[in-house]
This record gives sequence, C-alpha cells and structure tokens, in this order.
Amino acid sequence: MSTGEHGHGHGDGPRPAGGTGGGATRHAIELRHLRAFLAIADERNVTRAAARLGLTQPAVSRTLAALEAHLGTRLVDRSTHHLALTPEGVAFRDRAALAVSAFDDATDPGRPQRRPLRLGHAWSAFGPYTTPLLRTWQARYPQTPLELLRIDDRTAGLARGEVDAALLRGPVEAPGLVTEVLFTEPRVAAVTADGPHAGRATLTLADLADGPVVLNPVSGSTTLGLWPPDARPTATVTVANTDDWLTAIAAGRGSGVSAASTADMHPHSGVVYVRLADAPPLPVLLARRDGPGHPALPRLGALAREIIGRGAAAEKREP
Repeated sequence: MSTGEHGHGHGDGPRPAGGTGGGATRHAIELRHLRAFLAIADERNVTRAAARLGLTQPAVSRTLAALEAHLGTRLVDRSTHHLALTPEGVAFRDRAALAVSAFDDATDPGRPQRRPLRLGHAWSAFGPYTTPLLRTWQARYPQTPLELLRIDDRTAGLARGEVDAALLRGPVEAPGLVTEVLFTEPRVAAVTADGPHAGRATLTLADLADGPVVLNPVSGSTTLGLWPPDARPTATVTVANTDDWLTAIAAGRGSGVSAASTADMHPHSGVVYVRLADAPPLPVLLARRDGPGHPALPRLGALAREIIGRGAAAEKREP
C-alpha cells in the first residue's frame, strides 16, 4: 500500500485493461483511499464524508470505487435508501482504521488520536453504571472520545459496523460477535399508570398473561418464550423501538417486560414499573466484533468491570 496522501487524479479510479503487459493494471492503494472509506463509514453519507475531508462528492465517490476495484469487492451497499456497509465493508473498516492509526502513530507520535470509540445500545445503556462509565472515561482517556449511541437493532448497530462495541441484553445469536457478561439485572413489568396492576408491589408473569403483552422484536429481549408453554399470553402487540413500546403501554394497549434499569433510563408519566417475582434475571453483555477492532476496546472492558466492582463495593458498605 502506498502511503501517499495526495494525487487525486490518476489514483481515483482503476485503469482500463490493456497496455504493454496485455493485462489489467491495479493502482496502489494510498492512505487517502482508506481515509475516504472511513469517513463514509462514519458519516453513512458520501456528501457529508466529502465535507469532512474537504473534497468534492465526485472525488470521494471515485476514491471509494477505486478502493473497491482494488479489493475486488463491494464495501458499501448503495441499493438501499440509507447508505450501509456490506459485510465485507464492516470487516474492512476495522482493518482500515488500524492501518491509518498505525501510520499516524509512526509518523507523528505526539499527535492526539481523536478517533472516537463508538458504544452502541438499543435501550437502557449501561444501566446505573452509565454515568460513572462516561465520566470516568472522559477523565481518564480524554484523547479518545467515548460516544454512546442508541441504535434500534438487536446488536445496536454492531453487526452492521455502525459502532465499535455494544451493550446488549439477553442472548445474542449474531455470527462474528464476541460477548462478555458484565452483570445481570432483575426484570420488571411495565404497566399502564392508571391500570389495575399499577398499585401492586410485585407481579408475576401469569399476571401479565391475562392481557396483551407489548413486544419489541427489533431490539428488545422479551419473547413469548419467557412464559411457560402452557401459560403464554394469548395476545401480543408488536412495536419497533423503545419509544413505541412505552407509548403502547401508556396508552393501555398492553403490558411489557424489561430490565430493572429501564425504570431509571426510560421514565414515562404513563408507565409504572413493578418488580417481577418469577422472571429470570437478564444478562448485560459487552459485545464486539471478532477481529482487531478499535485499539481502545481493552480499556473499555477493563473500565466497565472496574465501575461494576465499585458499585458492588458501595452496596456492601450500605447498612
């Protein structure tokens, strides 16, 4: 790979077949190709990527096309309304980011590395540890911004390459991911504030099965499999995200089940959270792609475990 940063003319596209050798000639890939691809991957928009790089949109498009031609694979899916990375693009993004970071470190060791670490979540983030994690990270690693992104997706954008790591709840069956259980939290029922269950101190799964249950199959962790086969709810309401889930419950369309931290992270005037006496706890996972990944990922995992340890120690000290 050439390390050139310039030369936008001849390096922007593949040469046609032919020439004295009688075969196709492939241009060397330069850092500008990787930087352009990374900008597109981050912005999910060629126009915004061009503005970020200080280039024209056609130049960035040609640079991406040249990179794809060199690799012999599509990195970006242009067939959808919103630009998305292909599976090959997701895998290549991590490798490209490491290559650019290594080059920058070698040529300018004192240069601040500002590539953010993107942490996805679909709901409830890191529960009660969210604020301590963000504040401690900012104080300890100010050169690497930690961006917490809510993405309504079962892997919170991780499988699509939108984030570097994700906080997930419940089992995740997505290929190519590595997960670590950080802690478990109890489940609660989410019920309509003026409904018959709102005044109860505790509820059971059977109590909720008497009426419709609101499920979020896109990013939620609750399925009908939470209930015994012979005692499952007879009616369900399906929604696509946490906001719609809360709205449906507040409107009296049904009850829901979620993690205990949802009560703090997603309060709603029309929803009351009640402890579930017989539901199994929900594991909270830190997930990443199986590959090199962002260089700060080990620090993220270590800090997450440290924050949890602090919380456990504080609980023991309480009378």
